Amino acid sequence: MMGDSAFGCAGQRCLAVSVAVTVGEARDPFTEGIADLAASRKVGYGLDESTEMGPVITRESRQRIEGLIENGAQEGARVLVDGRQKKVAGYDDGYWVFPTVLDSVEPTSQIARTEIFGPVLSLMHADTIEDAIALINDRSVRAYGNMACLFTSSGAVARQFRHEVDAGNIGINIGVAAPMAFFPFSGWNESFFGDLHAQSRHGIEFYTQTKVVVERWPQHWSRKF
Repeated sequence: MMGDSAFGCAGQRCLAVSVAVTVGEARDPFTEGIADLAASRKVGYGLDESTEMGPVITRESRQRIEGLIENGAQEGARVLVDGRQKKVAGYDDGYWVFPTVLDSVEPTSQIARTEIFGPVLSLMHADTIEDAIALINDRSVRAYGNMACLFTSSGAVARQFRHEVDAGNIGINIGVAAPMAFFPFSGWNESFFGDLHAQSRHGIEFYTQTKVVVERWPQHWSRKF
């Protein structure tokens, strides 16, 4: 599910995960597993049934994504899987960026603070769930608050996460927490612009002129009008 969230649609959706924070002993198995998944993902023509990921949308988008990867490496991240400068046989003119995984990304680095909109996953590591939540909530580092997801088998940790994390859409064991139309798409912080969200009751309220009526009907009047 994490791979689909990071690399599905070539990462070109607002709820694509771009940073994964491992907690405690999950660091090594997750890092190894996500690197293997990224390296083995089949990239190619979208109408080919064997294809698992297509190209990015424009040449400019590819250049921007590859520039962010290079910038991340220059800022100290370790490139575990490099998706730059790739070709697909028969489609040499495609705007190909293969799945990319960066490890030990600094929270203050540009790639950690940018909505990449490409198939790039940055890895950070925390000792405890409290440390991981603090990383997510540090608005001095990241101004956005569209979505945060947790993968866990602990109900207590899930409860702590959904109550304490500063993000509008929360996923528990779900990689893309996209709400149905009858729930508001609840981006927070710099991931939201306006006064009301577009879906659910918020959307109705936007187009509604409200009226307030105050009435009183006492059984016995204390005065006459």
